Amino acid sequence: MKKMFMTMAAAVMLGATGARAQVQPMVLGDQHAMLRLEQGHKYVLLPVEEKAENASVRLVGADNQSTLRPNVRLAVDNVDYFVPMELRGGQLLDIVFHGDRRTTGSVKDFACWREMKYTDQIDTANRERLRPAYHHTPTWGWMNDPNGMFYQDGVWHLCYQWNPYGSLWENMTWGHSVSKDLVHWEALPAAIEPDAIGTIFSGSCVVDKNNTAGYVAGAIVAFYTSAAESQTQSMAYSTDGGRTFKKYEHNPVITSNLPDFRDPHLFWHGETGKWIMILAAGQEMQIYSSPNLKDWTKESSFGREYGCHGGVWECPDLMRLPVRGTGEQKWMLICNINPGGPFGGNATQYFVGQFDGHKFTCESKPEVTKWMDYGKDHYATVTFDNAPEGRHVAIAWMSNWQYANQVPTKQFRSANSIPRDLDLFVDGNETYCGVMPSKEMLALRGKKLKKLSEACEVIVDLKGSAELTLLNTKGEQVCMRYDAQKQTFSMDRRKSGEVNFSEAFPIETVAPTHGQLHQLRIFIDRCSIEVFDADGRMAMTNLVFPSEPYNTLKLKGGKATIYEMKIQ
Repeated sequence: MKKMFMTMAAAVMLGATGARAQVQPMVLGDQHAMLRLEQGHKYVLLPVEEKAENASVRLVGADNQSTLRPNVRLAVDNVDYFVPMELRGGQLLDIVFHGDRRTTGSVKDFACWREMKYTDQIDTANRERLRPAYHHTPTWGWMNDPNGMFYQDGVWHLCYQWNPYGSLWENMTWGHSVSKDLVHWEALPAAIEPDAIGTIFSGSCVVDKNNTAGYVAGAIVAFYTSAAESQTQSMAYSTDGGRTFKKYEHNPVITSNLPDFRDPHLFWHGETGKWIMILAAGQEMQIYSSPNLKDWTKESSFGREYGCHGGVWECPDLMRLPVRGTGEQKWMLICNINPGGPFGGNATQYFVGQFDGHKFTCESKPEVTKWMDYGKDHYATVTFDNAPEGRHVAIAWMSNWQYANQVPTKQFRSANSIPRDLDLFVDGNETYCGVMPSKEMLALRGKKLKKLSEACEVIVDLKGSAELTLLNTKGEQVCMRYDAQKQTFSMDRRKSGEVNFSEAFPIETVAPTHGQLHQLRIFIDRCSIEVFDADGRMAMTNLVFPSEPYNTLKLKGGKATIYEMKIQ
């Protein structure tokens, strides 16, 4: 995917394609200024300083109407990076600063006025050392939950929670990327932007093959949470294959008096001939049905006494999956929770049972909690609608709310996990979620390597208990251990590199293996390590931030084969 990174080191190069603004702000008070925009440019590059307080930046058009009003941490003393604002015919920036003037000084002296630039072309070259090579990332800005994921006509669409105006959480918008292979992503313009009803929180897209909503057969219909004073559910639709969306004229579609009421996920239920929506509502999931995607009936609720309730329930999904070796199918309800994860912060729990089109019934006892991934950095897991071959392909946000805003990257923050195919398997008296790297990852495998690279896959054939350590010349290391007797797998990142940005980051995570392991697949990509049992019974995802790539692998109790990843 095309990458963008603009630091102060890149400022001179940016100046080659953009002109530094001759900025003379109209200072209207201690916290208020206006700036008349030069015409004839496509973007203004806004200087960002992350330690600054947010400023409300309103873009005013020729008719004196406001077209954008994001919050931006405009630079007061120094510039960390730049973010582009599309001018869209804007004539004026109306800016209200929210910092304490006694500590930040006079508005007229702020660094943002000296460094602001105009440009018609954004440099998208990747200059960030820690940006992943083969994971999906935003071209710039903050990203969290994957949203609106669907497949149509050979193209995978991935929307995501995005802040286009900085690398900290703010201004929630649906960013949009597309791929033909789930690995190489092309960034598209934002899919759905904030409006008068609210900013755009998480949700999903469906392919309306039978034109139940009345737009066109094959229309893409998006449902998302509009977040303002309250959280309500809204709809948008696309008749051009998801390239552009038009918002439904009767939004919001579903309302509630609950403070946490969000993240609608939809699918078609053939037996009842209706669409099913599952919504996170505080400490439970609510299920709705509709024949036409517009008129919704509440069917039931699930979860008050089940699983982990250490935090808010979010980002649900509900799907029917095959159970390995049995010929039967069961339903799995995904429930992402924050906090409450097994190692602190967020995680993805799930429940297995039956769904009759109206009610989900869990087959496990209420006190049973099952985790999909036993790493620290796996959250907001959801699946693609309309995936080919009946597949259920999931992607997760690869971070943790305990430190996501503090990780040591600047121009972008956060990546998504590699794609994973889901099914079910039985261990003892319980049914568990099987997680396998999607088959598209095999196509990335290149030639065998003699030593580790910063972006590679390691296959480990096990002979029993084993210990594997990744090291670099700085003495930084990640140690992974498989205990065949205890049937556990662990990863220790306490000495993995930069870990002091959060006391919650240095940790060892441990997973049950549900039987003996014979082979591991380990995906290394600059700032992340994802480990899978080759039979799909264990998954662990953790971020790492080494000061230089790991280049040495030490292994006891097995044989390792290293493959390059064909990125281009």
